[in-house]
Amino acid sequence: MSRAWQDMIVGDRMAVDKEFAQRVTDSQFSRQEWGLVMTAVEFEIENPEDDEQARLVADTSKIEQVLPEMENIRSQMGAMGGGAGGGGKSKSGGGVFDSMKNALGLGGGSDGVDDEELQKAERLAQEYADELQDRLEAQGKWDRIRDAASEA
Repeated sequence: MSRAWQDMIVGDRMAVDKEFAQRVTDSQFSRQEWGLVMTAVEFEIENPEDDEQARLVADTSKIEQVLPEMENIRSQMGAMGGGAGGGGKSKSGGGVFDSMKNALGLGGGSDGVDDEELQKAERLAQEYADELQDRLEAQGKWDRIRDAASEA
């Protein structure tokens, strides 16, 4: 499947990244964690041929795969002396003791995925998609992007 429409919005994504930075800072995620989340998010346009129903959506089905890596990021940031760059607050105390408990299977959930954190990441990713669509509409690019997506 062609993703030419995604190439057409690279500049807009960079602009939204800058605009969205404060929203990430205000969230529970650090910039590093948010970057990890975004590596797992793909964008799709639902109903691109329908002017009224077309919507940019964040496919968040792969976020669950990267969430366990967030604990590693938090541990590294904790070892360096704190959370530079935003939220990143872990509900556990973090540190060596919690890492050892998790390694022994005595900490958190068995799959290492916090459902609440997953939902927050999914929600934030969709907010990003909504802002990106708003920008594309404001820039007069949305119809052209939809057309390209419907041809894919």
